[in-house]
Formats: sequence, structure tokens, C-alpha cells
Amino acid sequence: MKIFMESIDQGIWDLIENDPFIPKLKNNGSFIAKPWSQWTNEECKMTKLDCTAQNIIAFALDTNEFFRISKCKTAKEIWDTLKSTHGNINESKEVRSKSQA
Repeated sequence: MKIFMESIDQGIWDLIENDPFIPKLKNNGSFIAKPWSQWTNEECKMTKLDCTAQNIIAFALDTNEFFRISKCKTAKEIWDTLKSTHGNINESKEVRSKSQA
């Protein structure tokens, strides 16, 4: 999944591991979400990466898995939900390969 997403845009996997990009404005010393109408073209591109990641993951899932993640708001939240449901995929593969040896 990581390789596929990075082949589309390297920023996709970064936001899955860290959190999506949210354009912000400085307001009285703190930051608030920037209104969509004020986003720059670059900010639009960066926020679209999360939508792309959500789409990729959703299309890879069967109906039961899709319903499990359907209330998630970000690709990171979807990925974290899948990881908590299925555990560490790399660890599972390692256990399987050792048991087959």
C-alpha cells in the first residue's frame, strides 16, 4: 500500500503516518483553520492528498471493512483503525513465514 500511494505522490504516505495538512491562519497569536475560500492553489493540492489517500484505501477494502472505516474523517484515522483491527501487518507476515519454515 505504501509503495502504491507513494507512486502517486510521496506526500500521501507522510500524511497517513503524521496527519493531514490543514491550512491555518494566525489569529491573535494562535492558529485557526483557514476558510476554504482563502486557500491557495498549493494548499488545495496539499489537502487533496488526504482525499486521494482515503479513496485509495476505500477502494482496496471489501464491504465489511469499508463500513468499519466509514465514519473516519482522515486517511490517518482510517489507517490507524485498520491497524488496530488487524494488528501490525509486517509482524503477522514474519510470524507466518517462521511458522512455515
